[in-house]
Amino acid sequence: MSNAAAERLRLDVGRARLKVCPALGGVVTEFSWSVAGRRLNWLRPAPEGSAFPATDAASFPLAPISNRVRDGRFEFQGQAYRMALNFLPQKHAIHGHGWQSTWQLFDRTDDSITLSFRHDEADWPSAYEAYQRFTLSESSLELDMAVRNVGDRATPAGLGPHPYFVRTPGARITAGVDAMWTGGPDFMPVDLVALPDDRRIPDGVVADSVFMDNIFTSFSGEARIDWPEWQAALIMRADPVFGFLVVYTPTGEDFFCVEPVSNCTDGLTMLAAGKSDHGIRVLEPGQELSGAVTFTPQLQT
Repeated sequence: MSNAAAERLRLDVGRARLKVCPALGGVVTEFSWSVAGRRLNWLRPAPEGSAFPATDAASFPLAPISNRVRDGRFEFQGQAYRMALNFLPQKHAIHGHGWQSTWQLFDRTDDSITLSFRHDEADWPSAYEAYQRFTLSESSLELDMAVRNVGDRATPAGLGPHPYFVRTPGARITAGVDAMWTGGPDFMPVDLVALPDDRRIPDGVVADSVFMDNIFTSFSGEARIDWPEWQAALIMRADPVFGFLVVYTPTGEDFFCVEPVSNCTDGLTMLAAGKSDHGIRVLEPGQELSGAVTFTPQLQT
């Protein structure tokens, strides 16, 4: 892919900077502040160069579904669908379509960038459009997301951002949640349990202290990341549509992920089985699912 094709669109508002790349999955490649003559990255910056996978970005969009679809297969309203296994060697499809597709620049102002993406293929019940609007101020970044059914049949939908936070030895995650799904070897949900002692994120958990790849329920809409080494923090505030929180703290990596999402992992299987509390929305033609997440850094003085 050429440098032009992978262009990074940039916003600068006071000390704040945002870069996004439409061509490589509608991803964020940088969210940073200028602090005391240096750039402080609130999200892990993407590598320099013309091409990189979305999993190396600062954040990427989850649309039209969050997390894993069991074996890449699901049933919806009596019809069977099969999605590509898009993260081999994993046996499940993951994160929908948007993160591996080209987005288009829909609108741009001095402080905002709006991207759009359309999916028409037969692996999903209906054609849909997805939107991301990034609005940058000197104090925060607001991300508005939407999935709109533009076809002639109903469709399931979910969404959320997938931010990668810079990892330091003391980085701590705090968020309001009530319970957690345990995962099997393939990280699909098995049992809904009370929070284990080492994952009581309402009390704060250091990312380096435990491996997590779990989805938490009854997310309050607020999560906090603290970096004591920087004397800094970041508050994420999410609309009520984002009722779940995925936390991923892989061993030996320079990042961790805290993801406000609207549906449970394997939610399409739960929906087909007639279960509740999966978060999947059913959109009729013309309907949309939308919500906003705001990232507000704080410097301690």
